[in-house]
Amino acid sequence: MTITFGQLRKNAKRDYAAFPLVRLALLGDSPTQFFASALRGYAYEASLDLDVFEADFDQVDRQILDPSSELHERSSQYVVVFEAVPKLYATFARQEPSRRAGFARNYIERVRGLVEQLASRKCHVIWCNFAGPASDVFGNFANKTEFSFTYQLRLINVELMRLAAEAKSMSICDISAIQNEMGRARMFSPTTYVTTGVVFELEAWVPIAKSVIDIVATLCGRVRKALILDLDNTVWGGVIGDDGVEGIQIGTLGVGRAFTDLQTWAKQLKERGVVLAVCSKNTESMAKEPFETHPEMVLRLEDIAVFVANWENKVDNIRYIQSVLNIGFDSMVFLDDNPVERGMVRSGIPELIVPELPSDPADYVPFLGALNLFETATFSEEDALRTQQYREDAGRVAFQKTFANEGEYLASLDMVSEVSGFTAFNTPRVAQLSQRSNQFNLRTVRYTDRDIEEIARDPRQTGLAFTLDDRFGAHGLICVVILKWEPLGAAFIDTWLMSCRVLKRGMEQFVLNAVVDFARAHGCSELVGEYVATPKNALVKDHYRHLGFAPAGERWVLPLGSFVPARVHIRNKDDND
Repeated sequence: MTITFGQLRKNAKRDYAAFPLVRLALLGDSPTQFFASALRGYAYEASLDLDVFEADFDQVDRQILDPSSELHERSSQYVVVFEAVPKLYATFARQEPSRRAGFARNYIERVRGLVEQLASRKCHVIWCNFAGPASDVFGNFANKTEFSFTYQLRLINVELMRLAAEAKSMSICDISAIQNEMGRARMFSPTTYVTTGVVFELEAWVPIAKSVIDIVATLCGRVRKALILDLDNTVWGGVIGDDGVEGIQIGTLGVGRAFTDLQTWAKQLKERGVVLAVCSKNTESMAKEPFETHPEMVLRLEDIAVFVANWENKVDNIRYIQSVLNIGFDSMVFLDDNPVERGMVRSGIPELIVPELPSDPADYVPFLGALNLFETATFSEEDALRTQQYREDAGRVAFQKTFANEGEYLASLDMVSEVSGFTAFNTPRVAQLSQRSNQFNLRTVRYTDRDIEEIARDPRQTGLAFTLDDRFGAHGLICVVILKWEPLGAAFIDTWLMSCRVLKRGMEQFVLNAVVDFARAHGCSELVGEYVATPKNALVKDHYRHLGFAPAGERWVLPLGSFVPARVHIRNKDDND
């Protein structure tokens, strides 16, 4: 169902008390009251309690640069900046014609300074890019001359992307793409703008607000990590059991093109780090045959981390997939063309995201693209390896079943961990893990690349990164600990987060052993930990108790003088070298 501006207005009056609080500031050079209302309403759809500070319009620079402004008094986590194309054009038109070729460069330098100022105050800025005007005085020649407004506006959009790639504390709300989808006539009314100063029509604020909230939710750790696919009439047209591998619809002709497009979309997600799984009611060998032999299949077996095809119910099969992937159901999306199966899965696993796919396969990809289910705030080289890592996890699960004794199984894995500080190489992954980890996260503090770089330079704290390899392959960087050196010989564990993929292998004890050694070498006599509850981290509620820490008010304390390292089946890589 399409959400309307009216529904968002109703949402804004609902009870948000159960949702985590997020503070956001909205700055604009034109009236933004409808934007603010849409943001607040869409936050309800994302289960966020959005506290919106809406500055008076046309105060963008003052609010950011003046340290005594209302923006800085409120300490917002996120700052959204919206500037209007008509106002930008008015500024451009006032320039001497000879100076217009440098308009984009000057604009970007201004933005760079503002973003750096916000970053210094630990704010993440979401800058809205620009939807093009309907015409230009140069006509089509505007695309060839840097003296045209169209040329400069498009250059600004490109340079905003480059700046966001460089400035890790900056994201782009892509209004240009939204106008391409909606059409300028539906978004912008000259009469409305001339009479009120409001740039967009009411319904245009809905997708714009969604774009911003998608970014905020992702930065808050709301990340979809896996896509589970049905096969018949979802990945290909037809029923493999009836039509045979040569009879299914796929390729570049007719309706087969729609299924090829879906596979291409899924393949791109996989290459970006989203894990793919299959859940199909089929005979396994028959279901795998197209992946192995059909020349026009885009997806192949090596793209699928967990392949489940049998005649059991899909709820149980998805629960098995979740047990292998070891991620929350709310981090997974399930696609199935059959409305009955969708309904059963929704009832059995309410946390799972199950989109209501259109009846026409040609609409699958446009529909899913509009939902933007897999927004991300980061991308690292390790993301491309994720499918292989989960395939290795499936091998570990099967291998474990051959052992009656857990200790023997763990010893047989031949596990090795490398412990290092924060480096230029691992900084993107450390930041990404902090943004994505929800279950095994003791205090759930989110960090940007810039934050991690500052921690690495700060003598008052130390960051430790842990990898894990075993006989099946490399898990990569899976654990982060940040220690803050407190007075009187105490080391406070500001952050301890870990990938749930490596639970029950002794990694928690290995990490504690390493942290104790490091704290002792720093002259500390005790470790101090803290658990801050969130709706998702109940898994580690008793983490410190299980590791031998004693309660001390709202904190946990471990004296180092009497600490005896736990025996684990993980070796430190440095000990082997």
